[in-house]
Amino acid sequence: MGTLARWARAEWGLLCLTVREPLRRRGLSAIPMTVAAVALTALLQYAQNQPWGYRPIQDLGAVRAADPLGPALLRTPLSLFVPALDLPVWGALAQILLVFGIAELCLGWWRTLAIAYAATLAGTLYARCGIALGPHAPFGLPWTDAQVVDTGPSAAVVGLAVFVSWRYGAYVTAGAVTAAMVVEVLLKENLAGKEHLAALMAVGLLCLVAAVRQRHRGTSGPPRRQRWSGRCAGRGSGLPPIQS
Repeated sequence: MGTLARWARAEWGLLCLTVREPLRRRGLSAIPMTVAAVALTALLQYAQNQPWGYRPIQDLGAVRAADPLGPALLRTPLSLFVPALDLPVWGALAQILLVFGIAELCLGWWRTLAIAYAATLAGTLYARCGIALGPHAPFGLPWTDAQVVDTGPSAAVVGLAVFVSWRYGAYVTAGAVTAAMVVEVLLKENLAGKEHLAALMAVGLLCLVAAVRQRHRGTSGPPRRQRWSGRCAGRGSGLPPIQS
């Protein structure tokens, strides 16, 4: 086995085994929440492009930093599934199907939704803080960003990708996603890029809390990658999802 193959096996082996078995046995029925999220996103995209649907979707799921905080918080959960009008909807659908699907198989549906919402909420709240700081502050934003419609799953996708990668020992992948978001901000400093960084900070805090909980529980046994190697040697490809 070549060096690259060994690295890939160490990086993604446990994650691939965890995802492969439920999909092989049950297909898309193994990820019902993800399938529902994809369908909801497609439906909202269709509705907001109709004369009768644009205004209701905006009223229910469009978040702007200029909006009062209460209505913005109420709209934030649905805003996660409202595709941005200026981006191809297929990108949002593919992101949800891939990243939400992997997360649902690895973490369960409610943990997936909780992390996705935390990442999205972090971006939404950051936008308000950044505009309050102003464009000349290190993490500030120009006042014009207050009118930008802030929707879509991108912050949730970034957060879930990092959390699942960390949880399953794919640390290089988690670092690569984080580095890509930093480069995005350096190359094109805009609201979306900075919200992605805010989402990563929120998910980083969740990772820290999860690590502390594991330590306090006195988790024993070999590291995750060693456990995976042992299971591969003894049981082939059968692995249950890791639950915390």
